[in-house]
Amino acid sequence: MEHFDAIIVGAGISGIGTAHHLKTKCPSFSFTILEGREAIGGTWDLFRYPGVRSDSDMHTLGYSFKPWREAKAIADGPSIRRYVRETAQESGIVPKIRFRHLLREASWSSENACWTLLIDRPDQGDQVSLSCGMLLMCGGYYRYEQAHTPEFKGRDTFTGTVVHPQFWPEDLDYAGKRVVVIGSGATAMTLVPAMAKGGAHVTMLQRSPTYVVSRPDEDAVANRLRRYLPEKWAYAITRLKNTQLQRYFYGRTRVAPEWVKKQLLAGVRAGLGPDYDVDTHFTPRYNPWDQRLCLIPNGDLFKAIRHGQADVVTDQIDCFTPTGLKLQSGRTLEADIIVTATGLEMSVMSGVAFAVDGRRINFADTWSYKGMMYSGVPNLVQTFGYINASWTLRADLTAEYTCRLVKHMKKTGTRVCTPTLRAEDANMVARPWIEDFSAGYMQRVMHLFPKQGDQGPWRNTQDYTKDKRMIRHAPIEDGALIFSNPAPGTRAQDVAAAAAA
Repeated sequence: MEHFDAIIVGAGISGIGTAHHLKTKCPSFSFTILEGREAIGGTWDLFRYPGVRSDSDMHTLGYSFKPWREAKAIADGPSIRRYVRETAQESGIVPKIRFRHLLREASWSSENACWTLLIDRPDQGDQVSLSCGMLLMCGGYYRYEQAHTPEFKGRDTFTGTVVHPQFWPEDLDYAGKRVVVIGSGATAMTLVPAMAKGGAHVTMLQRSPTYVVSRPDEDAVANRLRRYLPEKWAYAITRLKNTQLQRYFYGRTRVAPEWVKKQLLAGVRAGLGPDYDVDTHFTPRYNPWDQRLCLIPNGDLFKAIRHGQADVVTDQIDCFTPTGLKLQSGRTLEADIIVTATGLEMSVMSGVAFAVDGRRINFADTWSYKGMMYSGVPNLVQTFGYINASWTLRADLTAEYTCRLVKHMKKTGTRVCTPTLRAEDANMVARPWIEDFSAGYMQRVMHLFPKQGDQGPWRNTQDYTKDKRMIRHAPIEDGALIFSNPAPGTRAQDVAAAAAA
């Protein structure tokens, strides 16, 4: 069986970033990348709906080691895909990727101190096994093969086209068509102005409003700095500026939510004019950042509404009809195309079945270690980015920590690292994996995710400043991460139990 020091799962923005860190900081460390699809890019290769873009700026969504060079900081999907692929090519990572390799099962053996992976190869019509010392899960957090679509009464009676953004057909012609987009999240906010620009009349149908904020798609400070400073300096300064602004704004939503709400709604009124019913269509029932804010680059949604190319209806669906939708208010919406931008399905650990020494792992029974490892599960690191800031800020920190970890293990001659609850952790208060975030796609599955504690290192803070201290600067040896070379016949849970005793 082919063996590697590490196997990375996923060739999206997290997996390529992790591979770059390993290749540059741990050059003697052997690894390969498993990618279930046929292309690099992950999310940014999968999603092809009109206008697909980031709602995080590319100076923070981009990698710490590779400056973003384009003028637009709020970038479209194809630009981000090119950036990730370019990173893989420049770093010499592409030859290490095994496309159409889908991980199904991962089994840890304490006796051999390694993971054995069972991998589907759809192109070959078979399965293959590989082994590794460290398993690095970089596959994101949602199911690629399945999206969230509620059951709608009468859906089969609709004679038009129904499409979910996650599975957008390349040949869908919507010019001159009546389109209803069901949803009010980031995807809907992107689709509505993009399809309106493409010649459709678009109605965004929402059960309840979402907070939106309009910002320019170009960062004037970043573009100016690039004229006068070396590229890396300009990028670093812009990245610092933007992370601090993100931190400040999010902090204000926690301590002064009414003030933030007032500012956000004032921006909407400025974008839509004094006669628009902002209270009905753009004033949520929750506080800012209890769910993710939606970014409107250059006010594009507001412009589409003002120009009569789009409108917003706040109501609930009673049923589909042959020609559109009947709403609970009694109103009907005629449609040629209905887009169900109703969200995604989250996946715990990419849906992989895990076992340690023959014992199936239920991650809901584990405790999060620094938001990236799990109690009682050896030699496993998962990349899970931020919900309230750019994903890649956390992905970079996780990759840096992984490199620190494997260097420490090489230096100390240890092969196993296992997060282990200590005696002082016995009475920890269990908290959800993600706190203070009420979005439905999270709440539907949060009970399946690991717990976090109320003290470090068992916190999943979702705070970049705190994480830099905990992940980048805290010592590797902290009494909770147990390093060992188990004797033959020793099981991981026995090692952990002995350490905690």
